[in-house]
Amino acid sequence: MLSAARDLLQRPTAGTGQGIPGNGSAFDCNPQSTGAVLLADILPTLLIKLVAPFVIHLLPYNARVVTAALCAWGSFGLVAAAAGSTLSLGGVILASAASGLGEVTFLGLASEYPRRGCPCPTPSCPASSCPTSPSSATSSCWGPPPCPTALPHGGGLTAGERWQVAKAALPQAAPLAVVYFAEYFINQGLLELLYFPDAALTHNEQYRWYQLIYQGGVFAARSSLRCLRCRRLGLLALLQVLNAALLLAAVPGRFLPGFGAACALVLGEGLVGGGAYGSGFSNAAQQAAPGGGALAVAVTALGDTVGVALAGGAAVGIHRLFCGA
Repeated sequence: MLSAARDLLQRPTAGTGQGIPGNGSAFDCNPQSTGAVLLADILPTLLIKLVAPFVIHLLPYNARVVTAALCAWGSFGLVAAAAGSTLSLGGVILASAASGLGEVTFLGLASEYPRRGCPCPTPSCPASSCPTSPSSATSSCWGPPPCPTALPHGGGLTAGERWQVAKAALPQAAPLAVVYFAEYFINQGLLELLYFPDAALTHNEQYRWYQLIYQGGVFAARSSLRCLRCRRLGLLALLQVLNAALLLAAVPGRFLPGFGAACALVLGEGLVGGGAYGSGFSNAAQQAAPGGGALAVAVTALGDTVGVALAGGAAVGIHRLFCGA
């Protein structure tokens, strides 16, 4: 949804078949900021994540997965059938609900798996449940968790214990929020303004390529967690803020030599963001008290969502600054 933000805001209006053109300025501005799509995409997720750490353990995993899948399916159907940007944003909101519920569910489940290899004895999975042969080891690695009843989302903890786990996760959640604020301020606030008229690609095509390259960097970094893991997320937060400051200066200053240079910075942004995401959740799960891994992950997930929500407001503001009300 975010990669298609400019396209969604230029959906043909009913009865005309014509999209909304840019305003002809040096930035080729849309009347509406792509930050509006970001806000529609993140605010429902934020609401879910605010509530999830303390009540979601009451909802069975099966029900969560089915609900998230239905919301995702409905979001694509609604956006595909939409005749204008308003209805498209409704589809984005449904996608956000699917994302928020799905993320806290599957990250919580992931915290129950070891980082390497097959399950081994833990406080929640005694040795008697571990695989004793190569065939059972393979089944445990690729199948369901060996202890399906030991998948609490903080459900086995008292309210006081859940609060302690949540506080212990803040050192991961806070710098992750900074990383994601800078990251999505770039993605939805600056990249739509970072337009190179002399490039062979149209403005919308440039925007899509920015998003694709960013996601490629994120995927590569998240997939390399075993090789590159950062325990001090503050360093990654500083790098991302510097990247955002450089691109913010480049929008009015227009000092970047071309579209390729902008793509290189966006790739770096994705690598930093993906590294912070993977490291943050891994650190939170491993540092949590026994039985609190899923809750620690949920609190950490709240940090990145708060950063993205703040970035959405900043993106709308920067659009008004450069494009006018």
